[in-house]
Amino acid sequence: MSVNKVILVGRLGKDPETRYTSGGQAVCHFSMATDESYKDKNGERQKRTEWHRITVWGKQAEKKDKRKPATK
Repeated sequence: MSVNKVILVGRLGKDPETRYTSGGQAVCHFSMATDESYKDKNGERQKRTEWHRITVWGKQAEKKDKRKPATK
């Protein structure tokens, strides 16, 4: 089995939503924004925001539900 590990550092888009499957397993959904800054070919600074939809299962999902709410 192969596992890919990704570490994202960004901003929470909205409060995480945690639900439970019929079998009782927690599932948490949330979105996160990451930014990238770069200079284009004209030398001007550009900023790009990319949104990531994240799903977390099991005990990690229950932990995410107890985090601080998103602030605007």
